[in-house]
Amino acid sequence: MSGSTPDRIEKQIEIAAPVSRVWRALTDHREFGEWFRANLESPFVTGQTVRGQITYPGYEHVVFEAIVEQMTPEHTFSFRWRPYAIDPEVDYAAEPRTLVEFTLTPNETGTLLRVTESGFDGIPAHRRDEAFRMNDGGWAAQMNNIERHVHSNP
Repeated sequence: MSGSTPDRIEKQIEIAAPVSRVWRALTDHREFGEWFRANLESPFVTGQTVRGQITYPGYEHVVFEAIVEQMTPEHTFSFRWRPYAIDPEVDYAAEPRTLVEFTLTPNETGTLLRVTESGFDGIPAHRRDEAFRMNDGGWAAQMNNIERHVHSNP
């Protein structure tokens, strides 16, 4: 354990769109796949696993796999996944999953979207720092991606 890696990533963005529009971009698996860059095979359903091939250049060998934890309409959407599990030679099945939670709050200009990813303390020490660093940058980029997606597809 490095002791210096935080357990939680937190990002937020204000999107000039109604909560209902941002909710749809988050929870419709086809829309999620457009901004996240993954071809998801099935809709998000609480308690079920969603899979799909990542389409982001350089990561096409990676399969997105998440178990949906919570879908509280227009408020909270969360899932568990294995962060930065990108090496095709590694079996990550024994590793714990982190929790990714999106919360939506209406504000004067539209929607405040927050994402947190927690549970990095449980990731094996040999890859915890890199998983945190890559997902920290990844969520910063994904928040901009969802904003662009919502504005391009009102």
